[in-house]
Amino acid sequence: MENIAIVTGGDSSEHDISLKSANNIKAILDDSKYKGFLVLIKENNLYVVINKNKIEIDKSDFSFIYQKRKKYFNKVFMALHGPPAENGVLQKYLDKLNIEYSACNSEVSEVTFNKYECNKKLKKLGFLCSKSILINNKNINTENIIEKIPLPFFVKPNTCGSSFGVSKVKFKKQLKKALDTAFNHSNEVIIEKALSGIEIGSGVFFDGKKIIALPLTEIKTKNDFFDFAAKYNGESEEYTPARINNEITQSIKNTSIEVYKKMKLKGICRIDYILENRKPYIIEINTIPGFTNESIIPQQIQAANLDFKEIINLCLANTKN
Repeated sequence: MENIAIVTGGDSSEHDISLKSANNIKAILDDSKYKGFLVLIKENNLYVVINKNKIEIDKSDFSFIYQKRKKYFNKVFMALHGPPAENGVLQKYLDKLNIEYSACNSEVSEVTFNKYECNKKLKKLGFLCSKSILINNKNINTENIIEKIPLPFFVKPNTCGSSFGVSKVKFKKQLKKALDTAFNHSNEVIIEKALSGIEIGSGVFFDGKKIIALPLTEIKTKNDFFDFAAKYNGESEEYTPARINNEITQSIKNTSIEVYKKMKLKGICRIDYILENRKPYIIEINTIPGFTNESIIPQQIQAANLDFKEIINLCLANTKN
């Protein structure tokens, strides 16, 4: 039986969501093959949580002492949203120890976590993305921004997930506050032209033989956009499968498979789109999507009549880069 470290926690604003995802993964892990341990990351330290007790992990070899015996992990399932997993830092550490993991490698993660760089790469590969500019100066002249990107637009932390620090700016007077909010979460801010259309989430994974696109989810919220409250406080309606015709559905699924392939993604990922004038514009690649009861990926797995446990098994079986 293999020991699986389900990595969670972290010091970002996504800490609590990560814990919920990790507990769900631990609960459905196939206990005939794997023994799952919650591994908590906090302030650059690693702890394994057993019976609510925290045991510090020896970072030199990713091991821990339990009942006077030294234990090692065979593989890692990534359930940590935000740094240091989604930005690739943790993967570099695991690579040095030759420990396999369920998510994208450090190089891919570094690009996908950086919204601006990810958009640039996607455009070079021929995919549609909204027009955007990068801001790394809090004191920039707001007139210059509006000249480059017409209102309305989104102001987002360039490296942050779960819609933390994101604002939709419709009027010039809202821009200063939106920039301050975004800079609280990241030292770089992306300004992105607002697209008008249906928001679609597309889950995709590799089953060991081929890349599979899950049923699409249509996201509808009364809020200005799919923000944190919409994602996790029930302030949205989600329809899986999405209420769009078969031709567009297949087009988005095919695009997701191509993105997965060309961006060299790994594990279960979610690609989010805005469908504007029947064209799917990519707004984000989430390399470690949520696995909470409210999350989109579990809904899509259920709609596909697939076994969530089996999908997790496949992810753990295909951990090699």
